[in-house]
Amino acid sequence: MGKFHSSIAPAHQDFIQNQHLFFVSTAPLSGEGHVNLSPKGLDCFRVLNSHQVAYMDLISSGNETSAHVLENGRITIMFCSFDKTPLILRLYGKGKTVLPHSEEWQMYAPHFTIYPSTRQIIVADIDLVQTSCGFGVPLYEYVGERSIHFEWAEKKGEQGLQEYIQEKNLKSLDGLPTAIGQNTF
Repeated sequence: MGKFHSSIAPAHQDFIQNQHLFFVSTAPLSGEGHVNLSPKGLDCFRVLNSHQVAYMDLISSGNETSAHVLENGRITIMFCSFDKTPLILRLYGKGKTVLPHSEEWQMYAPHFTIYPSTRQIIVADIDLVQTSCGFGVPLYEYVGERSIHFEWAEKKGEQGLQEYIQEKNLKSLDGLPTAIGQNTF
């Protein structure tokens, strides 16, 4: 079952900083709704303190995390080691979406490299940390980050990115509004 901790210890933070990939999971309250699990890469995750983390979220084809945390706050973030030392680390907590031009943006944005395609920052207050062995996780070698997203965003341009958000990012698969959808005029 693993070990449980009430906060993010320095050893947990060191482990997190050495991972190139993490997964974010959220779900709507409805039992009929879709559970979302998203892989995230790039240098976009920060441990802000022993009970709070944040990640910079780029424009993509859906915005499930924003819709789910707006509805109920529940979020789980998982890191797992793909190198010689196996470990799985899960962060459980309550999340929120911080949008550009909001009052909170200035507090969180300086922790990241903000790109033209940065959609929002997801912040999570962590109340439980779980570590487990990870013995079943295969070994993989990290080769590097993909540049496809940034090439796509550059081709779209500022206006094209805003149109894409309006088309794809205002509601979840289940029709729940996202934070962006609630702040659209």
